Amino acid sequence: MPLLYLSYNVLVLFKHLLNGVNSSFLVVLVIFMKFDTIIFDLDGTLIDTLDDLMDSVNFALDKFGFPSRNLDEIRSFVGNGVKRLVYLSVPEGTDAAAFAETMPASDARVTYVGRTWVEGNDVSFDWTGVYFRLSFSGKSLTMRASDTKWAESPEWMAKRHNYYNVWIDAPMSAEPHRIIEVASTDTVIELIDPAYLKSSKLKQHTVIVQKRTEGEQGKMTIHEFATDAKGAFYQAEPIRKRQLEFIGASYDCGYGVDDPSRLAKFTPETENASRSFCAIISRYFDADYVVVAHSGMGAARNYNSKFDGYHMPDRYLQTFDMDSAQATRWNAAESDIRPALTCIYLGGNDFSVALQPSYEKFRDGYYRLIRYIKDNYGEDHPVLCVSSKSHSTLLDYMRDMVNTCPMPNVHFMACCPALYLSTDEDLGASMHPNYIGHQKFSYAYIPYVATITGWGLQDNPVK
Repeated sequence: MPLLYLSYNVLVLFKHLLNGVNSSFLVVLVIFMKFDTIIFDLDGTLIDTLDDLMDSVNFALDKFGFPSRNLDEIRSFVGNGVKRLVYLSVPEGTDAAAFAETMPASDARVTYVGRTWVEGNDVSFDWTGVYFRLSFSGKSLTMRASDTKWAESPEWMAKRHNYYNVWIDAPMSAEPHRIIEVASTDTVIELIDPAYLKSSKLKQHTVIVQKRTEGEQGKMTIHEFATDAKGAFYQAEPIRKRQLEFIGASYDCGYGVDDPSRLAKFTPETENASRSFCAIISRYFDADYVVVAHSGMGAARNYNSKFDGYHMPDRYLQTFDMDSAQATRWNAAESDIRPALTCIYLGGNDFSVALQPSYEKFRDGYYRLIRYIKDNYGEDHPVLCVSSKSHSTLLDYMRDMVNTCPMPNVHFMACCPALYLSTDEDLGASMHPNYIGHQKFSYAYIPYVATITGWGLQDNPVK
């Protein structure tokens, strides 16, 4: 299709060629040439808007008590966008932060993976392992956020801390660029070391931020992101086609994984969701993943019978880990998450402290959880039930439970004591697996996932 774009330069060229022929003749000439489409650049070409730009700029300057600009000054400022125009119009020395490029947390350019709650511009979450990706250019990146505690007791609040991994231009298998602690309201957090951005030759950066700690450490609410005036935000990588869902307890959370000693007492600093078997398996398959887990939870009995009557099947229905009132129930239909497989690793807490539930109670609790999963993703959605190493009776319970399950596509994986945690090298804080222990577990786990999903074994490292 013949196309003519009438910009200022084109019109000037026509004027010189025609040696002063009036504009009416120019229009007739264009029509006579039988162009199918004509695009007019109106601003500054067919219409002189400079006076209007000056009036608009001066109106804004007056609102902030700044001196006005004349026509010649405005003429010299235009040509590189409105932000640049305003930047040049304000007095020299004005705080550059006022011109920062901002993006609300709920912007579609940010990709969140995990259970989140959106309210206006804010995005909130508290489940362990929730992460998000964003892409930007610029010499700084900050996040304005609030981290509030669920605990009612001031004593508990003082002991709890939320930690987050931050990766910049690196995969989640790498060492984080930094680890940040968030424990206050409406705080501006510097996500990226400015020295890195200053030295980097990349024009566009990819950032991943992941919650290391569990819901009981607090709830995160992100308000907005900001970079410098010359920066910009772009569409981040969308949720990957391959997705996995993990349901469980402390092992799924990476409880104590970063402590080198099995005798060490757990602290929030040593919990790291990115080093759990859930993360390792997902990275192996290049999949996004969601973790619905809380330390001490069981299918029918929690660790040492704590919170009796409130177990993982109940928690699974929640948008927030710590929202026991279920004020915001999780709605899978409204989520972008469609996992190819849901993996359940429960039972160790059910059989803790030399006690055990009856087979019927354990089976009914487990079936209730599977029923919720099927309701979310469809009757034929595959579910893998993984037994704990802790008790031989548990192994019998789970094998019988799966073999007689009335729901389709439910599978069983046996985890024997010798599979991992065989030496001190495998253990972190409070006798929970460290990173090596989680890797060993993943080696045994991966073939089951490969077979059930049909993804097959990959030529990828387990890390």
